[in-house]
Amino acid sequence: MRGSIKLFEIFGISIEIHITFLLLPLLFGFLEGLKGVVLILGIFACVTFHELSHALQAKRFGVKVDRVVLLPIGGVAAMKSIPEKPSQEIKIAISGPLFNFILAAFLFYPMYYLLGEQIFFSPSLKTWGHTFAYLYWLNIILGVFNLLPAFPMDGGRILRAFLAQKMDFQKATKIAVNFGHIFSLLFVFLGIVSSNFWLIIIAIFVYMAASQEELQVDITETLKRFKVKDILPDQYITVSRDTSLSKVLEMIFHSHQEDFPVMEGANIVGFVTRTDIISAIHQYGLDKMAGDVMRKDFPSASPRDSLTRIHKLMEESSLRAIPIIESGHLVGIITMEDLSKVYSLMSAKGTR
Repeated sequence: MRGSIKLFEIFGISIEIHITFLLLPLLFGFLEGLKGVVLILGIFACVTFHELSHALQAKRFGVKVDRVVLLPIGGVAAMKSIPEKPSQEIKIAISGPLFNFILAAFLFYPMYYLLGEQIFFSPSLKTWGHTFAYLYWLNIILGVFNLLPAFPMDGGRILRAFLAQKMDFQKATKIAVNFGHIFSLLFVFLGIVSSNFWLIIIAIFVYMAASQEELQVDITETLKRFKVKDILPDQYITVSRDTSLSKVLEMIFHSHQEDFPVMEGANIVGFVTRTDIISAIHQYGLDKMAGDVMRKDFPSASPRDSLTRIHKLMEESSLRAIPIIESGHLVGIITMEDLSKVYSLMSAKGTR
């Protein structure tokens, strides 16, 4: 995610913090002093382990998770795909709130006896005891809030998974997303009535994230109906190892293609993208050759693969084009623009 800073890595998962999150300790430190900073850092830890619980459970089911990003309004475990089985999505979604509740149960008696009943049930920032009580209850609220049956909260994913066992996945997603939109409007209303600025911000995030989820599922379900061979363009441009970057740049200007297979005879030996070319030109100028900057490790697909697989390969590799190979020979490339065209045309026809 743009604007995020990597803090550390655990279990192969990068823990990142969005730069806007840094506003919280500064704001609370200014308003509440050291207790406010400690409160925010405690929330940071709760959210981190909440999202890590999702990520580790997802990895158990073969879902790739490369990072967790912490935002001012929560966290996001960046899963590369949706679990194949509804039961898996339920287990992944419930694992986050479950961590919060287990932590609360584990700490209940020690904190109750150490702080006393009056402080424990009177969370505030008056004293350090009140501050830790405040953090304890915020951890529980985090778990409960995420169980609301609305996207993008965990409860929305659980709802979608249960519905998907009774109806098609796209319709189940639509229902869960509608709940997300309803809750976001409710949050706006409550935020205005109570003058709670953060609740309005959360409402905007919930609405946008729910809409984005619906779009992603619509795209996936649309692309699933087509094979690569159904849309594979007849014409494409290749380059050789000794094609200069100035020549490749000229090709980009005079064609609709921005990413190029690098050929050696009839064999593909590399792949060079517009990003690679621009980066190399900034670093070395126009004198370098395509073979100097090409990627030797790149994904490929077959004409018989579904467009969903192409989309997944693009997301995993951050490439906007995938070379198509049959019987060891290059037969074309599929670009992100090709996938967008399919989705746009099917949407226009009303057959998503």
